[in-house]
Amino acid sequence: MHSFSTKIRQIIIELSKKANVGHIGSALSVADLIAVLYSDILQIRSVQEPDRDRFILSKGHSALALYAALHLKGWLSENSLNSFYSDGSLLGVHPHHGLPGIEFSTGSLGQGLSIGAGAALAAKIQKSFWRVFVLVSDAECNEGSIWEAAMFASQHRLSNLITVVDLNGQQACGYTDEVLSLRSLADRWKSFGWNVYEVDGHCEKALVKTFRGLDANSDRPHAIIANTVFGKGVSFMENKIKWHYWPMSDTEYKQASEEIGAPE
Repeated sequence: MHSFSTKIRQIIIELSKKANVGHIGSALSVADLIAVLYSDILQIRSVQEPDRDRFILSKGHSALALYAALHLKGWLSENSLNSFYSDGSLLGVHPHHGLPGIEFSTGSLGQGLSIGAGAALAAKIQKSFWRVFVLVSDAECNEGSIWEAAMFASQHRLSNLITVVDLNGQQACGYTDEVLSLRSLADRWKSFGWNVYEVDGHCEKALVKTFRGLDANSDRPHAIIANTVFGKGVSFMENKIKWHYWPMSDTEYKQASEEIGAPE
């Protein structure tokens, strides 16, 4: 699994440099979360299978991490992956549902959980057993639509809905506590009727244990608060606001590649 997360980071660095685009820190922040989900948790034999688990990347600007996982799973070709951010490509900075493995187009922050709640309710109505996982940013929790969806999910007892909050403490314009404080985020989710779990978002063993320990027979949806480091894995990016948007220079790319490790 460690190899899976490392490969995701390598792809993020390589393709962001090739395309000369940012959102690097956000993608690195969720690399371990996505690695665990796609290597150990999501039950997806085929991206066309009706009863597959659904994954929604609500914080769509982290799309490079998701593209990397889909490629490593064999659902996104090398040619498609290398077309990232080029003319005519479906691989934009935010995910597009025209790609295999992308359930919904996202990027308008605060909307993914509403989509996920609707999908989870559909599964309940169909008496199906697939689950819906939604990855949101902590900054998205500034959005009222997140809490509308949270109330809806609690009302309908959507125990098949799992929200993962990437709690890296920052957003495009500053640190989250300074923009609009969310303390205590866990208590807020609990007050909306959710089961809440707090975990190190970079500890793969703890993440697997948390995901596997979710009570499928609960009458509540689940919120996993994952404490993460923005830009994790690249020392000069960690906890630095500029890497929300900033592209890398040649020197920075070389250092980032060395710190993450050369591809095998």
